[in-house]
Amino acid sequence: MSANPARQPGLVARSGPTFGIKTWRQAGILNPIAIEATGVRRAFREGIVVEALNPKPAAFFLAFVPQFVDPSANIALQFIVLGTISVGLNTGVDVVVAYSAANARASLSKRPSLIVKMRRTSGAVMFGLGASLLLARRDS
Repeated sequence: MSANPARQPGLVARSGPTFGIKTWRQAGILNPIAIEATGVRRAFREGIVVEALNPKPAAFFLAFVPQFVDPSANIALQFIVLGTISVGLNTGVDVVVAYSAANARASLSKRPSLIVKMRRTSGAVMFGLGASLLLARRDS
């Protein structure tokens, strides 16, 4: 990969159609890779590590939350309370999404032909998006 940032969009644009073709060709493979089951504790621990090392939520939190902090009161306590509320709400949404995804997977696994159609559709969409990026003109 090139260190020149100006070359990165070209690389991404050229790889889009490739991913689309690969997805289309592998659509008929119902289990393309062997997935190792992970225990609940290990998954939770890995999730904590990933979130702790991700700088984007911290940057968002530090940019967004100060608007709601009263400078005349205990600032640290307000940050803790607002952070706890934010984490609680985000966790609630994540639980709902995970539960919904598990239910969707259980019902979709009973219909392998639908999975193949969905994979082919996503491959065609990725190919189309990649091709449009590849053919797009940019004003310099």
